[in-house]
Amino acid sequence: MAGANDGIKGVERPDGTDGILTAMEAVNLNLASTDMVTLSACETGVGEVQNGEGVYSLQRAFQEAGAKAVLSTLWSISDEGTLQFMREFYGRILKGTPPQQALLETQKVFIKSSEWSHPFYWAPFVMVGVEKHHAADW
Repeated sequence: MAGANDGIKGVERPDGTDGILTAMEAVNLNLASTDMVTLSACETGVGEVQNGEGVYSLQRAFQEAGAKAVLSTLWSISDEGTLQFMREFYGRILKGTPPQQALLETQKVFIKSSEWSHPFYWAPFVMVGVEKHHAADW
């Protein structure tokens, strides 16, 4: 997931990787012990409709690989807004707040903010997956 600029140009590394992680590659990861994955780039929760399989996205691939919860985005996002959002979100998680609750609380903080209240900054973030029952588990 580093060096994607070279991968886009078709440059392959000596180890055979190109720096671009596809959903097909992500689904083969072993994430059975992973509580949460954050995909904070643009449109990481958006996928293509596959006939007979529903919507297949990077988000779904991480879930199928075993991640218990996946935070992703539904549209293009602001770099500065996302930086502030992640600081607030992870600050809450580090204090023991479960991820889904931390997401909701962070969105509420943004809604009340004079700088970040527009839905463009807080609404693209969605989380799917299993909620742990005790904040201490996080």
